[in-house]
Amino acid sequence: MKKYIIISALVMAIISIMSGCKKNDFPVDEDGLLITTRTDCYVSNFELLGPDFQTVRSKAPVIDTTACTISQEVLYGTDLRSVWPQFSLAQDCKLDPKVTGKTDFSDLANPRQYTVISGNRQIRKTYKVIITVQSR
Repeated sequence: MKKYIIISALVMAIISIMSGCKKNDFPVDEDGLLITTRTDCYVSNFELLGPDFQTVRSKAPVIDTTACTISQEVLYGTDLRSVWPQFSLAQDCKLDPKVTGKTDFSDLANPRQYTVISGNRQIRKTYKVIITVQSR
């Protein structure tokens, strides 16, 4: 009889724990990321890595959060067809499109664009990444 009471108590505890967390208690977006109340939406740093995962920047990036531009000079001779961009964003933000690997930045006349989306998913800012090559 004691076994059945203990088992019943365990089953009741599990049911109450499972029913206590509703699906909407923690809202997530289509990527499974937590949606928060944060409205900050900006890029705080930018890095560009070559095929050997070493920086190809010749100087620090110039990030203009008002004009939504990132200006970056790279070392002379950099193969811009195969570089890996890395963005540091405000807390809880996400980037679209996602950076999933090496990217082609070789078309200098048409800068690539990335959209930063705030933690509450209400604010979107599209940044233009302008690459220039260091002169000899």
